[in-house]
Amino acid sequence: MTDATTHGSHDGVKHFVLDTNVLLHNPDALFVFEENHVIIPFPVIEELDKMKRRDDDIGRAARHVIRHFDRLRNIGSLTEGVRWGEAPIGKLPREAAGHHGSSGVIRIDVETHARPEILHIDQPDNQIIAVALDLKKAGHRAVFVSKDISARIKSDTLGIVTEDFENQKVDADRLYTGFVEVEADGEMIDDLYEDKMLDLTRLEPLLRVTAPDGSVYQREIVPNQFVVFRDANDESHTGLARRPGDVEHVIPATGPRKPVSGIIARNLQQTMALDLLLDDQVKMVTLLGSAGTGKTLLAIAAGMAKTFTEERYEKLLCARPIMPMGRDIGYLPGDKDEKLIAWMQPIFDNLNYLLSTRGSPHQNADSHSTEQRIDKMIADGTLVLEPLTYIRGRSIPHQFMLVDEAQNLTPHEVKTIASRVGEGTKLVLTGDIGQIDNPYLDQSSNGLSYAVEKMKGLSVVGHVTLQKSERSELASLAAERL
Repeated sequence: MTDATTHGSHDGVKHFVLDTNVLLHNPDALFVFEENHVIIPFPVIEELDKMKRRDDDIGRAARHVIRHFDRLRNIGSLTEGVRWGEAPIGKLPREAAGHHGSSGVIRIDVETHARPEILHIDQPDNQIIAVALDLKKAGHRAVFVSKDISARIKSDTLGIVTEDFENQKVDADRLYTGFVEVEADGEMIDDLYEDKMLDLTRLEPLLRVTAPDGSVYQREIVPNQFVVFRDANDESHTGLARRPGDVEHVIPATGPRKPVSGIIARNLQQTMALDLLLDDQVKMVTLLGSAGTGKTLLAIAAGMAKTFTEERYEKLLCARPIMPMGRDIGYLPGDKDEKLIAWMQPIFDNLNYLLSTRGSPHQNADSHSTEQRIDKMIADGTLVLEPLTYIRGRSIPHQFMLVDEAQNLTPHEVKTIASRVGEGTKLVLTGDIGQIDNPYLDQSSNGLSYAVEKMKGLSVVGHVTLQKSERSELASLAAERL
Protein backbone atom coordinates (compact mmCIF):
# COMPACT_ATOMS: atom_id res chain seq x y z
CA MET A 1 0.00 0.00 0.00
CA THR A 2 1.18 3.52 -0.73
CA ASP A 3 1.12 6.40 1.71
CA ALA A 4 -1.89 7.77 -0.15
CA THR A 5 -3.89 4.65 0.57
CA THR A 6 -2.96 4.19 4.21
CA HIS A 7 -3.60 7.86 4.83
CA GLY A 8 -7.30 7.25 4.21
CA SER A 9 -7.64 4.64 6.94
CA HIS A 10 -7.98 7.15 9.79
CA ASP A 11 -11.35 8.04 11.23
CA GLY A 12 -13.44 10.55 9.30
CA VAL A 13 -12.35 9.50 5.82
CA LYS A 14 -15.08 7.83 3.76
CA HIS A 15 -14.70 5.32 0.96
CA PHE A 16 -17.09 6.24 -1.87
CA VAL A 17 -17.76 3.39 -4.28
CA LEU A 18 -19.03 4.89 -7.56
CA ASP A 19 -21.43 3.21 -9.96
CA THR A 20 -20.87 3.60 -13.71
CA ASN A 21 -23.94 5.80 -14.16
CA VAL A 22 -22.51 8.44 -11.80
CA LEU A 23 -19.47 8.90 -14.04
CA LEU A 24 -21.63 8.97 -17.17
CA HIS A 25 -23.87 11.59 -15.55
CA ASN A 26 -20.89 13.77 -14.62
CA PRO A 27 -17.44 12.74 -15.92
CA ASP A 28 -15.80 14.99 -13.31
CA ALA A 29 -17.57 13.21 -10.43
CA LEU A 30 -14.24 11.58 -9.56
CA PHE A 31 -13.04 14.86 -8.11
CA VAL A 32 -15.94 16.14 -5.99
CA PHE A 33 -15.47 14.00 -2.88
CA GLU A 34 -12.91 16.27 -1.22
CA GLU A 35 -10.33 14.44 0.95
CA ASN A 36 -12.10 11.08 0.89
CA HIS A 37 -11.32 7.90 -1.01
CA VAL A 38 -13.04 7.24 -4.33
CA ILE A 39 -13.16 3.54 -5.18
CA ILE A 40 -13.86 2.48 -8.78
CA PRO A 41 -14.71 -1.24 -9.10
CA PHE A 42 -13.11 -2.91 -12.13
CA PRO A 43 -16.52 -3.75 -13.70
CA VAL A 44 -17.07 0.01 -13.99
CA ILE A 45 -13.95 0.28 -16.19
CA GLU A 46 -15.25 -2.56 -18.35
CA GLU A 47 -18.65 -0.88 -18.76
CA LEU A 48 -16.96 2.40 -19.69
CA ASP A 49 -14.85 0.56 -22.25
CA LYS A 50 -18.00 -0.84 -23.91
CA MET A 51 -19.66 2.56 -24.02
CA LYS A 52 -16.70 4.60 -25.30
CA ARG A 53 -17.46 3.63 -28.90
CA ARG A 54 -20.90 5.24 -28.87
CA ASP A 55 -21.20 8.51 -30.78
CA ASP A 56 -23.69 10.12 -28.39
CA ASP A 57 -23.28 11.96 -25.09
CA ILE A 58 -22.91 8.69 -23.17
CA GLY A 59 -19.97 7.73 -25.38
CA ARG A 60 -18.41 11.16 -24.97
CA ALA A 61 -18.79 10.98 -21.18
CA ALA A 62 -17.21 7.50 -21.13
CA ARG A 63 -14.22 8.72 -23.16
CA HIS A 64 -13.91 11.78 -20.88
CA VAL A 65 -13.69 9.56 -17.78
CA ILE A 66 -11.21 7.18 -19.42
CA ARG A 67 -8.95 10.14 -20.23
CA HIS A 68 -9.08 11.13 -16.56
CA PHE A 69 -7.87 7.65 -15.59
CA ASP A 70 -5.11 7.82 -18.20
CA ARG A 71 -3.79 11.06 -16.64
CA LEU A 72 -4.00 9.60 -13.16
CA ARG A 73 -2.09 6.43 -14.02
CA ASN A 74 0.85 8.54 -15.19
CA ILE A 75 1.46 9.80 -11.67
CA GLY A 76 0.97 6.57 -9.73
CA SER A 77 -0.57 3.14 -9.47
CA LEU A 78 -4.36 3.27 -9.73
CA THR A 79 -4.65 -0.12 -8.04
CA GLU A 80 -2.85 1.24 -4.97
CA GLY A 81 -4.39 4.69 -5.02
CA VAL A 82 -3.49 8.03 -6.61
CA ARG A 83 -3.91 11.42 -4.97
CA TRP A 84 -5.67 13.22 -7.80
CA GLY A 85 -4.46 16.69 -6.75
CA GLU A 86 -1.10 15.78 -8.28
CA ALA A 87 -2.58 15.11 -11.74
CA PRO A 88 -2.71 17.75 -14.53
CA ILE A 89 -6.48 17.48 -14.96
CA GLY A 90 -7.22 21.12 -15.64
CA LYS A 91 -9.90 23.25 -14.03
CA LEU A 92 -11.98 21.43 -11.44
CA PRO A 93 -15.20 22.39 -9.66
CA ARG A 94 -14.93 24.54 -6.55
CA GLU A 95 -16.27 21.67 -4.44
CA ALA A 96 -13.33 19.45 -5.38
CA ALA A 97 -10.67 20.39 -2.83
CA GLY A 98 -11.07 19.36 0.78
CA HIS A 99 -11.41 21.66 3.75
CA HIS A 100 -7.64 21.97 3.98
CA GLY A 101 -7.15 22.39 0.25
CA SER A 102 -5.83 18.85 -0.22
CA SER A 103 -7.24 16.29 -2.60
CA GLY A 104 -8.56 12.81 -2.03
CA VAL A 105 -7.43 9.45 -3.35
CA ILE A 106 -8.77 7.59 -6.38
CA ARG A 107 -8.32 3.83 -6.54
CA ILE A 108 -9.43 1.13 -8.98
CA ASP A 109 -10.43 -2.07 -7.17
CA VAL A 110 -9.23 -5.13 -9.11
CA GLU A 111 -9.89 -7.79 -6.49
CA THR A 112 -12.49 -10.52 -6.77
CA HIS A 113 -14.93 -10.19 -3.89
CA ALA A 114 -16.96 -13.02 -2.45
CA ARG A 115 -20.64 -12.20 -2.78
CA PRO A 116 -23.49 -13.25 -0.51
CA GLU A 117 -26.00 -15.69 -1.94
CA ILE A 118 -28.48 -12.90 -2.61
CA LEU A 119 -25.97 -11.33 -5.08
CA HIS A 120 -25.07 -14.64 -6.75
CA ILE A 121 -26.08 -13.48 -10.25
CA ASP A 122 -22.89 -12.47 -12.05
CA GLN A 123 -23.81 -9.00 -13.26
CA PRO A 124 -21.97 -5.65 -12.95
CA ASP A 125 -24.37 -4.17 -10.38
CA ASN A 126 -23.81 -7.06 -8.00
CA GLN A 127 -20.04 -7.01 -8.51
CA ILE A 128 -19.93 -3.26 -7.78
CA ILE A 129 -22.11 -3.57 -4.67
CA ALA A 130 -19.85 -6.42 -3.46
CA VAL A 131 -16.90 -3.99 -3.40
CA ALA A 132 -18.79 -1.64 -1.08
CA LEU A 133 -19.92 -4.57 1.08
CA ASP A 134 -16.34 -5.81 1.56
CA LEU A 135 -15.14 -2.32 2.48
CA LYS A 136 -17.91 -2.12 5.07
CA LYS A 137 -16.98 -5.53 6.51
CA ALA A 138 -13.33 -4.38 6.71
CA GLY A 139 -14.40 -1.56 9.02
CA HIS A 140 -14.20 1.32 6.53
CA ARG A 141 -16.89 4.01 6.26
CA ALA A 142 -18.12 2.72 2.90
CA VAL A 143 -20.71 4.66 0.86
CA PHE A 144 -22.20 3.29 -2.34
CA VAL A 145 -23.10 6.10 -4.80
CA SER A 146 -25.41 5.36 -7.72
CA LYS A 147 -28.08 7.01 -9.83
CA ASP A 148 -29.77 3.65 -10.35
CA ILE A 149 -32.64 3.45 -7.84
CA SER A 150 -32.79 -0.37 -8.00
CA ALA A 151 -29.06 -0.65 -7.27
CA ARG A 152 -29.47 1.74 -4.33
CA ILE A 153 -32.30 -0.37 -2.94
CA LYS A 154 -30.25 -3.57 -3.24
CA SER A 155 -27.26 -1.92 -1.58
CA ASP A 156 -29.32 -0.45 1.23
CA THR A 157 -30.94 -3.82 2.05
CA LEU A 158 -27.42 -5.18 2.65
CA GLY A 159 -26.79 -2.49 5.27
CA ILE A 160 -24.49 -0.38 3.13
CA VAL A 161 -24.72 3.40 3.42
CA THR A 162 -26.22 4.31 0.05
CA GLU A 163 -26.61 7.69 -1.67
CA ASP A 164 -27.70 9.26 -4.91
CA PHE A 165 -25.14 11.55 -6.55
CA GLU A 166 -26.16 14.83 -4.93
CA ASN A 167 -23.39 17.14 -6.13
CA GLN A 168 -25.48 18.71 -8.91
CA LYS A 169 -28.86 18.52 -7.21
CA VAL A 170 -31.06 21.43 -6.21
CA ASP A 171 -34.14 21.57 -3.98
CA ALA A 172 -36.97 21.11 -6.50
CA ASP A 173 -39.62 21.94 -3.89
CA ARG A 174 -38.06 25.36 -3.30
CA LEU A 175 -36.92 26.07 -6.82
CA TYR A 176 -36.66 29.73 -7.78
CA THR A 177 -39.92 30.82 -9.45
CA GLY A 178 -38.72 34.17 -10.85
CA PHE A 179 -41.27 36.29 -8.98
CA VAL A 180 -42.37 37.24 -5.48
CA GLU A 181 -45.75 38.48 -4.26
CA VAL A 182 -46.07 41.32 -1.74
CA GLU A 183 -48.93 43.22 -0.10
CA ALA A 184 -48.50 46.97 -0.55
CA ASP A 185 -50.55 50.09 0.02
CA GLY A 186 -52.25 51.67 -2.97
CA GLU A 187 -49.94 54.70 -2.90
CA MET A 188 -46.85 52.55 -3.55
CA ILE A 189 -48.48 50.87 -6.53
CA ASP A 190 -49.52 54.25 -7.93
CA ASP A 191 -45.98 55.62 -7.43
CA LEU A 192 -44.57 52.66 -9.39
CA TYR A 193 -46.54 53.60 -12.50
CA GLU A 194 -46.33 57.39 -12.10
CA ASP A 195 -42.57 57.50 -11.54
CA LYS A 196 -41.88 54.50 -13.81
CA MET A 197 -39.68 53.08 -11.04
CA LEU A 198 -39.58 52.20 -7.36
CA ASP A 199 -36.45 52.06 -5.17
CA LEU A 200 -35.66 48.69 -3.64
CA THR A 201 -35.33 50.36 -0.23
CA ARG A 202 -39.08 51.02 -0.25
CA LEU A 203 -39.70 47.32 -0.78
CA GLU A 204 -37.56 46.10 2.12
CA PRO A 205 -40.33 46.24 4.77
CA LEU A 206 -42.63 44.27 2.45
CA LEU A 207 -40.04 41.53 1.97
CA ARG A 208 -39.62 40.66 5.64
CA VAL A 209 -41.06 37.25 6.47
CA THR A 210 -41.69 35.77 9.91
CA ALA A 211 -41.09 32.01 10.02
CA PRO A 212 -43.28 29.65 12.10
CA ASP A 213 -40.56 29.48 14.76
CA GLY A 214 -40.71 33.27 15.19
CA SER A 215 -37.46 34.06 13.38
CA VAL A 216 -37.49 36.91 10.85
CA TYR A 217 -35.61 36.84 7.55
CA GLN A 218 -35.34 39.31 4.69
CA ARG A 219 -36.20 38.21 1.16
CA GLU A 220 -34.11 39.65 -1.67
CA ILE A 221 -35.08 40.82 -5.14
CA VAL A 222 -32.42 39.53 -7.52
CA PRO A 223 -31.81 40.90 -11.05
CA ASN A 224 -34.67 40.17 -13.48
CA GLN A 225 -36.95 38.95 -10.71
CA PHE A 226 -40.56 40.14 -10.82
CA VAL A 227 -42.56 41.65 -7.98
CA VAL A 228 -46.34 41.20 -7.93
CA PHE A 229 -47.98 44.00 -5.90
CA ARG A 230 -51.40 43.46 -4.37
CA ASP A 231 -53.32 46.24 -2.62
CA ALA A 232 -54.46 44.96 0.77
CA ASN A 233 -57.51 47.23 0.63
CA ASP A 234 -58.51 46.72 -3.01
CA GLU A 235 -58.22 43.31 -4.70
CA SER A 236 -58.53 44.86 -8.17
CA HIS A 237 -55.61 47.25 -7.55
CA THR A 238 -52.43 45.39 -8.49
CA GLY A 239 -49.05 46.02 -10.06
CA LEU A 240 -46.23 44.14 -11.72
CA ALA A 241 -42.59 45.21 -11.70
CA ARG A 242 -39.18 43.77 -12.57
CA ARG A 243 -35.69 44.58 -11.40
CA PRO A 244 -33.78 45.12 -14.68
CA GLY A 245 -30.21 43.92 -14.23
CA ASP A 246 -28.09 45.14 -11.33
CA VAL A 247 -29.89 48.46 -10.75
CA GLU A 248 -31.27 49.34 -7.32
CA HIS A 249 -34.88 49.81 -8.38
CA VAL A 250 -37.76 48.03 -10.08
CA ILE A 251 -39.65 49.24 -13.14
CA PRO A 252 -43.21 48.49 -14.32
CA ALA A 253 -43.53 45.31 -16.36
CA THR A 254 -46.54 45.75 -18.59
CA GLY A 255 -45.67 43.25 -21.28
CA PRO A 256 -46.00 43.99 -25.02
CA ARG A 257 -48.84 46.34 -25.99
CA LYS A 258 -49.49 44.56 -29.30
CA PRO A 259 -49.83 40.85 -30.06
CA VAL A 260 -46.53 39.01 -30.45
CA SER A 261 -46.71 36.90 -33.62
CA GLY A 262 -50.46 37.01 -33.21
CA ILE A 263 -50.70 35.98 -29.54
CA ILE A 264 -51.11 37.89 -26.28
CA ALA A 265 -50.39 36.84 -22.71
CA ARG A 266 -53.35 35.19 -21.01
CA ASN A 267 -52.12 35.34 -17.41
CA LEU A 268 -49.62 37.02 -15.14
CA GLN A 269 -46.77 34.51 -15.62
CA GLN A 270 -47.13 34.63 -19.41
CA THR A 271 -46.82 38.43 -19.20
CA MET A 272 -43.60 37.97 -17.23
CA ALA A 273 -42.29 35.43 -19.73
CA LEU A 274 -42.91 37.70 -22.74
CA ASP A 275 -41.30 40.61 -20.89
CA LEU A 276 -38.08 38.59 -20.54
CA LEU A 277 -38.25 36.99 -23.99
CA LEU A 278 -38.56 40.36 -25.75
CA ASP A 279 -35.85 42.11 -23.69
CA ASP A 280 -32.63 42.07 -25.72
CA GLN A 281 -30.58 42.74 -22.57
CA VAL A 282 -31.62 39.37 -21.10
CA LYS A 283 -29.38 36.86 -22.90
CA MET A 284 -30.72 33.69 -21.28
CA VAL A 285 -34.30 32.85 -20.29
CA THR A 286 -35.51 29.68 -18.58
CA LEU A 287 -39.22 28.84 -18.64
CA LEU A 288 -40.53 26.06 -16.46
CA GLY A 289 -44.11 24.83 -16.26
CA SER A 290 -46.46 21.91 -16.69
CA ALA A 291 -48.12 20.88 -19.95
CA GLY A 292 -50.23 23.56 -21.61
CA THR A 293 -48.80 26.57 -19.78
CA GLY A 294 -47.51 28.01 -23.06
CA LYS A 295 -43.73 27.72 -22.58
CA THR A 296 -42.86 26.64 -26.10
CA LEU A 297 -45.53 28.72 -27.83
CA LEU A 298 -44.41 31.94 -26.09
CA ALA A 299 -40.74 31.25 -26.82
CA ILE A 300 -41.35 30.54 -30.52
CA ALA A 301 -43.67 33.55 -30.85
CA ALA A 302 -41.03 35.84 -29.34
CA GLY A 303 -38.34 34.26 -31.49
CA MET A 304 -40.38 34.80 -34.66
CA ALA A 305 -41.09 38.43 -33.73
CA LYS A 306 -37.45 39.13 -32.99
CA THR A 307 -36.07 37.24 -36.01
CA PHE A 308 -38.60 37.75 -38.81
CA THR A 309 -40.30 41.04 -37.86
CA GLU A 310 -37.64 43.08 -36.01
CA GLU A 311 -34.70 41.26 -37.68
CA ARG A 312 -32.84 41.51 -34.37
CA TYR A 313 -31.43 38.00 -34.91
CA GLU A 314 -30.29 36.31 -38.10
CA LYS A 315 -31.90 32.94 -37.40
CA LEU A 316 -34.44 31.22 -35.18
CA LEU A 317 -32.82 27.97 -34.02
CA CYS A 318 -35.09 25.38 -32.37
CA ALA A 319 -33.51 22.30 -30.81
CA ARG A 320 -34.79 19.36 -28.79
CA PRO A 321 -33.20 16.26 -27.24
CA ILE A 322 -33.72 13.43 -29.72
CA MET A 323 -33.68 10.57 -27.24
CA PRO A 324 -36.64 11.13 -24.92
CA MET A 325 -37.05 7.38 -24.40
CA GLY A 326 -33.44 6.40 -25.06
CA ARG A 327 -33.95 5.76 -28.78
CA ASP A 328 -31.56 7.03 -31.39
CA ILE A 329 -32.48 9.07 -34.45
CA GLY A 330 -31.20 6.25 -36.66
CA TYR A 331 -34.23 4.07 -35.93
CA LEU A 332 -36.41 6.33 -38.07
CA PRO A 333 -36.51 5.91 -41.87
CA GLY A 334 -35.40 8.59 -44.29
CA ASP A 335 -32.68 11.21 -44.41
CA LYS A 336 -31.81 13.66 -41.63
CA ASP A 337 -34.62 16.10 -42.47
CA GLU A 338 -37.22 13.33 -42.67
CA LYS A 339 -36.04 11.88 -39.36
CA LEU A 340 -36.29 15.30 -37.74
CA ILE A 341 -39.99 15.67 -38.56
CA ALA A 342 -40.99 13.14 -35.88
CA TRP A 343 -38.74 14.63 -33.20
CA MET A 344 -39.58 18.23 -33.99
CA GLN A 345 -43.34 17.77 -34.41
CA PRO A 346 -44.15 19.80 -31.25
CA ILE A 347 -42.16 22.70 -32.74
CA PHE A 348 -44.03 22.31 -36.06
CA ASP A 349 -47.37 22.33 -34.19
CA ASN A 350 -46.55 25.68 -32.61
CA LEU A 351 -45.18 27.14 -35.85
CA ASN A 352 -48.32 26.02 -37.70
CA TYR A 353 -50.51 27.77 -35.17
CA LEU A 354 -48.49 31.00 -35.19
CA LEU A 355 -48.31 31.12 -39.00
CA SER A 356 -51.97 30.35 -39.55
CA THR A 357 -54.42 33.18 -40.15
CA ARG A 358 -56.21 32.16 -36.96
CA GLY A 359 -53.08 32.30 -34.81
CA SER A 360 -51.45 35.30 -36.46
CA PRO A 361 -53.95 37.64 -38.14
CA HIS A 362 -51.30 40.25 -38.90
CA GLN A 363 -49.26 37.79 -40.95
CA ASN A 364 -49.58 37.91 -44.72
CA ALA A 365 -52.41 35.50 -45.44
CA ASP A 366 -51.07 34.58 -48.84
CA SER A 367 -52.03 31.56 -50.90
CA HIS A 368 -49.25 29.42 -49.44
CA SER A 369 -50.12 26.90 -46.76
CA THR A 370 -48.43 27.15 -43.35
CA GLU A 371 -46.36 24.06 -44.22
CA GLN A 372 -45.10 25.75 -47.39
CA ARG A 373 -44.21 28.90 -45.48
CA ILE A 374 -42.31 26.85 -42.89
CA ASP A 375 -40.47 25.03 -45.68
CA LYS A 376 -39.56 28.37 -47.26
CA MET A 377 -38.14 29.71 -43.97
CA ILE A 378 -36.10 26.53 -43.57
CA ALA A 379 -34.89 26.78 -47.17
CA ASP A 380 -33.96 30.45 -46.63
CA GLY A 381 -31.97 29.48 -43.53
CA THR A 382 -33.87 31.84 -41.22
CA LEU A 383 -35.49 28.91 -39.40
CA VAL A 384 -33.20 26.09 -38.28
CA LEU A 385 -34.45 22.89 -36.63
CA GLU A 386 -31.65 20.90 -35.01
CA PRO A 387 -31.38 17.80 -32.84
CA LEU A 388 -29.02 18.46 -29.93
CA THR A 389 -26.81 15.64 -31.19
CA TYR A 390 -25.22 18.10 -33.65
CA ILE A 391 -24.84 21.06 -31.28
CA ARG A 392 -21.45 20.13 -29.81
CA GLY A 393 -18.47 21.88 -31.34
CA ARG A 394 -20.55 24.65 -32.88
CA SER A 395 -20.47 28.37 -32.25
CA ILE A 396 -23.88 30.00 -32.57
CA PRO A 397 -23.76 33.82 -32.97
CA HIS A 398 -26.65 36.26 -33.61
CA GLN A 399 -29.43 33.70 -33.24
CA PHE A 400 -32.56 33.28 -31.14
CA MET A 401 -31.92 29.78 -29.80
CA LEU A 402 -34.70 27.73 -28.22
CA VAL A 403 -33.97 24.41 -26.49
CA ASP A 404 -37.26 22.65 -25.76
CA GLU A 405 -37.70 19.71 -23.31
CA ALA A 406 -34.56 20.80 -21.46
CA GLN A 407 -35.62 18.79 -18.40
CA ASN A 408 -34.27 15.68 -20.17
CA LEU A 409 -30.75 17.11 -20.26
CA THR A 410 -28.08 16.61 -17.60
CA PRO A 411 -26.40 19.65 -15.99
CA HIS A 412 -23.30 18.83 -18.04
CA GLU A 413 -25.30 18.86 -21.28
CA VAL A 414 -26.93 22.20 -20.42
CA LYS A 415 -23.47 23.62 -19.74
CA THR A 416 -22.31 22.31 -23.13
CA ILE A 417 -25.25 23.98 -24.88
CA ALA A 418 -24.85 27.30 -23.06
CA SER A 419 -21.15 27.35 -23.92
CA ARG A 420 -22.04 27.17 -27.64
CA VAL A 421 -23.75 30.56 -27.46
CA GLY A 422 -21.89 33.17 -29.46
CA GLU A 423 -22.01 36.96 -29.51
CA GLY A 424 -25.50 38.41 -29.94
CA THR A 425 -27.36 35.13 -29.33
CA LYS A 426 -30.28 34.72 -26.93
CA LEU A 427 -30.73 31.29 -25.33
CA VAL A 428 -34.14 30.08 -24.13
CA LEU A 429 -34.55 26.81 -22.21
CA THR A 430 -38.05 25.43 -21.68
CA GLY A 431 -39.33 22.28 -20.01
CA ASP A 432 -41.51 20.53 -17.48
CA ILE A 433 -39.61 18.91 -14.60
CA GLY A 434 -42.69 16.82 -13.90
CA GLN A 435 -42.21 14.93 -17.17
CA ILE A 436 -38.67 13.55 -17.26
CA ASP A 437 -37.87 10.64 -19.57
CA ASN A 438 -34.17 10.29 -18.76
CA PRO A 439 -33.95 7.32 -16.34
CA TYR A 440 -31.10 8.85 -14.35
CA LEU A 441 -32.60 12.32 -13.84
CA ASP A 442 -35.28 13.59 -11.50
CA GLN A 443 -36.85 16.93 -10.57
CA SER A 444 -33.77 17.91 -8.56
CA SER A 445 -30.91 16.67 -10.74
CA ASN A 446 -31.98 17.58 -14.29
CA GLY A 447 -30.16 20.28 -16.23
CA LEU A 448 -33.11 22.69 -16.38
CA SER A 449 -33.60 22.82 -12.60
CA TYR A 450 -29.84 23.11 -12.16
CA ALA A 451 -29.63 26.02 -14.62
CA VAL A 452 -32.56 27.84 -12.97
CA GLU A 453 -30.94 27.70 -9.54
CA LYS A 454 -27.31 28.24 -10.50
CA MET A 455 -27.91 31.12 -12.95
CA LYS A 456 -30.30 32.92 -10.61
CA GLY A 457 -29.35 36.52 -9.87
CA LEU A 458 -27.22 37.19 -12.96
CA SER A 459 -28.02 40.46 -14.72
CA VAL A 460 -28.38 38.80 -18.15
CA VAL A 461 -30.46 35.82 -17.01
CA GLY A 462 -34.18 35.62 -16.25
CA HIS A 463 -36.59 32.89 -15.20
CA VAL A 464 -40.34 32.38 -14.84
CA THR A 465 -42.27 29.38 -13.58
CA LEU A 466 -45.60 29.27 -15.42
CA GLN A 467 -48.39 27.88 -13.27
CA LYS A 468 -51.68 27.95 -15.19
CA SER A 469 -52.54 25.76 -18.17
CA GLU A 470 -54.01 27.77 -21.06
CA ARG A 471 -54.06 25.07 -23.76
CA SER A 472 -57.80 24.40 -23.42
CA GLU A 473 -60.43 23.92 -20.75
CA LEU A 474 -60.04 20.14 -20.99
CA ALA A 475 -56.23 20.35 -20.76
CA SER A 476 -56.51 22.56 -17.67
CA LEU A 477 -58.90 20.13 -15.98
CA ALA A 478 -56.72 17.14 -16.90
CA ALA A 479 -53.58 18.83 -15.54
CA GLU A 480 -55.39 19.62 -12.31
CA ARG A 481 -57.26 16.34 -11.71
CA LEU A 482 -55.13 13.68 -13.32
